[in-house]
Amino acid sequence: MPELPEVETTIRGLKPLIGSAIHNIKIHTPKLRFLIPKNIKLIKKNIIIQAIKRRGKFIIIHLVNDFSIVLHLGMSGRLRLFRTIKFDQEKHDHFILTTNKEYLLVFNDPRRFGFIDYDKTYKIYKRKYIAHLGLEALSDQLTGFWLFSKISKTTVPIKQILLNQKIIAGIGNIYASEILYDARISPLEAGINVNNKQCSKLAISIKKILEKAIKAGGSSLKDYVSTDGTLGNFQNEFQVYNKEGNKILGFYIKKIVQYGRSTYYCPSLQKKNRQ
Repeated sequence: MPELPEVETTIRGLKPLIGSAIHNIKIHTPKLRFLIPKNIKLIKKNIIIQAIKRRGKFIIIHLVNDFSIVLHLGMSGRLRLFRTIKFDQEKHDHFILTTNKEYLLVFNDPRRFGFIDYDKTYKIYKRKYIAHLGLEALSDQLTGFWLFSKISKTTVPIKQILLNQKIIAGIGNIYASEILYDARISPLEAGINVNNKQCSKLAISIKKILEKAIKAGGSSLKDYVSTDGTLGNFQNEFQVYNKEGNKILGFYIKKIVQYGRSTYYCPSLQKKNRQ
């Protein structure tokens, strides 16, 4: 958390920055998950922000000088965008970027698991955290056939496969549970036992759930808010996540722990395939 829908919502909220020029950068906390590169403060005044893109859960701000700033929100990070230089600084506001159009971008992260990177754009895309990412979860290439080719030989549970960023980029723990419920696939099912038909359903459910979550502004459970401070609403549409003991279509929702992460599902509606 935040996952793909929250990051995508954040990027859409940052669109006003595109075309504006960087005026100043202030760093109040030099070390988050990693040290913030010192050369980020050497960005020349009036360098224009050319584009803002997402890769998996990473926000990449492209500058016209062929450098890029990478922002990763970690567990509790959030970006706020203000239209005035004057604002009340909050605790955990670690990084502040201002532009010539009086936009002010603030990176706030109470737990400091997020990070900020800065380098030549071509070098950024060679960083391990970017280069090792798998296919984008919303990519047109993510089809049932593609999924089957990736999981048909592994005994790893399908829930863990969805969380593997080297296979599919962007899906996190919350949405994995919701996606598997929508596809009616047990999170305990080994990849090798998920058949072609189920893979087709799963590919559809991945895009369906993520797109619905983006439309709802993401999910706000603890720290996440959009760039204008509003809460996401998709948590109000959860079918199984965080609903242990509730009933859905007359059947109970169960919580289990897989690889140290909470999984919510309905055993009666998400049955394992017969071997």
